[in-house]
Parts: sequence; C-alpha cells; structure tokens
Amino acid sequence: MATNLAIDPELLEEAHRVGKRKTKKATVTEALEEYVRRRKQKHVLDLFGTIDYDEDYDYKEQRKRDR
Repeated sequence: MATNLAIDPELLEEAHRVGKRKTKKATVTEALEEYVRRRKQKHVLDLFGTIDYDEDYDYKEQRKRDR
C-alpha cells in the first residue's frame, strides 16, 4: 500500500544513520515495528499491581507435588 507522508527529513536521516538500515523504507518499517512493540509492552506494565494474589499460597509446597 503506497502512502505519502510528510516526515521530518532531519529526523528520518538521523534514524536512518543510527539504525544503519540500507533504505529509508527499512528505517521507517523498523521504527514502526519498534513503536508497536513498545506500546504493547506499556499495556502489560499497566497491569502490574492489578492482580490479587493469595499471601498464604505456598509455592514451595506446590513444587513438591509436581515431582
């Protein structure tokens, strides 16, 4: 799918140089993939502290039963 975007040329050039990709297309693709990965990780981080746990649970006892 062809898309025309107005991308800051200095930012694209810096990303291209830092990322060491052969093409600007590869640079933009990698940047978008990284953006998506980081946003997904952020959603996981938002879950911390939202799950209740049983303070009386004995994980060591559970390990003994699995043997």
